[in-house]
Amino acid sequence: MLKDEDRIFTNLYGMHDRTLVGARKRGHWDGTGDLIRKGREWIVEEVKSSGLRGRGGAGFPTGLKWSFMPKESDGRPHYLVVNADESEPGTCKDREIMRHDPHTLIEGCLIAGFGMGANTGYIYIRGEYIREREALQAAIDEAYDAGLLGKNAAGSGWDFDLYLHHGAGAYICGEETALLESLEGKKGMPRMKPPFPAGAGLYGCPTTVNNVESIAVVPTILRRGGEWFAGFGRPNNTGTKIFAVSGHVNRPCVVEEAMSISFEELIDRHCGGIRGGWDNLKAVIPGGSSVPMLPAATMRDGAIMDFDWLRENRSGLGTAAVIVMDQSTDVIKAIWRLAKFYKHESCGQCTPCREGSGWMMRVMERLVRGDADPAEIDMLLDVTKQVEGHTICALGDAAAWPIQGLIRHFRHEIEDRIAHKRNKRAAPVAAE
Repeated sequence: MLKDEDRIFTNLYGMHDRTLVGARKRGHWDGTGDLIRKGREWIVEEVKSSGLRGRGGAGFPTGLKWSFMPKESDGRPHYLVVNADESEPGTCKDREIMRHDPHTLIEGCLIAGFGMGANTGYIYIRGEYIREREALQAAIDEAYDAGLLGKNAAGSGWDFDLYLHHGAGAYICGEETALLESLEGKKGMPRMKPPFPAGAGLYGCPTTVNNVESIAVVPTILRRGGEWFAGFGRPNNTGTKIFAVSGHVNRPCVVEEAMSISFEELIDRHCGGIRGGWDNLKAVIPGGSSVPMLPAATMRDGAIMDFDWLRENRSGLGTAAVIVMDQSTDVIKAIWRLAKFYKHESCGQCTPCREGSGWMMRVMERLVRGDADPAEIDMLLDVTKQVEGHTICALGDAAAWPIQGLIRHFRHEIEDRIAHKRNKRAAPVAAE
């Protein structure tokens, strides 16, 4: 269990003052200029040694990502872009940071910006986050007034400007290159890679896009040392992590815990257990709606909440949005609802995603009713494989994986529903 003194987010529940005065009382903005004066190399190496992996879903090593930025400017400016477009269904961790602990993110932006040679940063915030935008903008204004942003930010000798950009509510803008297109005022559609953003990103300049949580933990990592952060969790799965647990638990919550915590400890300690007891658990989506669900047997058999364990069990940690389903859940209908979401949010640029997401949703619709042929289950699985890995961005994978998880673990339910529907139809004929 994570001790209170080891928590990075000290106001996750909004119990304390979120203003600059309150943030400073809790240790934020403490010696920020001194950290920057230690130099770019030191900052990047500390983040690398901490083992911090991206908290937005992909889990790419953050320090390594920063090191891809050119060491010297070729005349083009460098940009830091923070992805605050938290649109993954089930995910609500970044929201808590922005509305209750915004200065962790702002200080992180300054340090990360310096670490990659960027004098300008943009925070791209989700369209539906109205109050979060107000809280974050107020915190940015406070930081400017206190000399922590702008010229000679925090007395560090580094100039850094930070802008807040409000999106319009499109899920696809959570994909980093679609986000950059949207920031430039264009339609949010993913770009082909290469070139990667580190070479040609925002306005064709070197750019790094990071998740809110990934940036917000950096100041604390630098103050306490990369080794301190690496002391939590398993190797390659280090640090603290914010988990957002929803669904059929007694107390849904958002909580900061150590990486590699067991699923049972997470649920028992912070959520008061499964609604109706552990025997009532049916399935869990462990990392936001785009990762495959896992059945109760897998999650109760020593499941570890980190990147590697979940990947080895054919799912993923994603954003650590844990969606818990008990025996009352119609899992077929739940996955149909996700299929409908991804169909609606596809930008339509890639044929496999544009056509496949709609086709998969329509087949799922018939599976919910039991109005299908058993052979269509394998046909649907085959189509998910044709969509997966054949699109510019990961939205195609996100549409395919939940369906693959359903068929992998709950094929019997689909078959039973089809058989039940057929038997009900056949009954009047048999009676004659």
